[in-house]
Amino acid sequence: MSEAHQKGCHEWRIMLHGFIDGELDSVHAAQFEDHLATCENCRAEMERVAAVRKIINQDGVRWKPPEALRSQVLSMLSFEQTAAISSLPLQRQPPFWRCAFDFVRHWSFVPSLAVLATSGFLFINAPSQTLILQDEIMASHVRSMMADHLTDVLTSDQHTVKPWFNGKIDFSPPVSDLTKDGFPLVGGRVDYIGGRAVAALVYRRHGHVINLFIWPAASGAQTTTEHDGYNMVQWSDGGLMFWAISDVASGDLAEFESVFRSAARL
Repeated sequence: MSEAHQKGCHEWRIMLHGFIDGELDSVHAAQFEDHLATCENCRAEMERVAAVRKIINQDGVRWKPPEALRSQVLSMLSFEQTAAISSLPLQRQPPFWRCAFDFVRHWSFVPSLAVLATSGFLFINAPSQTLILQDEIMASHVRSMMADHLTDVLTSDQHTVKPWFNGKIDFSPPVSDLTKDGFPLVGGRVDYIGGRAVAALVYRRHGHVINLFIWPAASGAQTTTEHDGYNMVQWSDGGLMFWAISDVASGDLAEFESVFRSAARL
């Protein structure tokens, strides 16, 4: 895609989220639809954003505390308020109207306390950002194979794949052909993970696809996990975050990480 075309698409992509959210007026919405009909890159970007929105909005991502929790909080607070009033000496108990006033005044704290209890419940039960990120990575991995969009640049030549990313993302990913180690390079593409454009390198292992997602991020601990039947390994190096995912055996994916890191340091 030419530099002029990239600049033009940048202007259209500013409108993309407004189009998806239905916030554009009819004139601009029609103009954007006309542009989508002729621009493959913007269509692909819209599909990626829509897929992320679908993951975020799916069941299990929004959490509502059970009604029983609110009832328990209100019951305990009501019991404590009644006990506090009843514990006053008989001769010093305030008139009924004052008891009612104090009850209402203290009761005004109930919403805040209920919110506090609910927040604690959500904090304990909400999935971590890591799990949400793993869901996005798995969705991108599966989608890349189902939508016939495994690569944007199809070649095993690392000297072609690496410069292909220039101007498409804001960093330079390391690219190595690992054919001699049993992991031939297939190509690369630009994907959308965690709210940003990332590099995706594609490798194979005995017919199985390995997607390696790369983006700039602070260093973190190396982790290996199994997520919905896919093995995943994450590591960081040189200011970049790496996530590899595949249905190959966990031992093969660990070997891939080792040989890729060694090749990237050469």
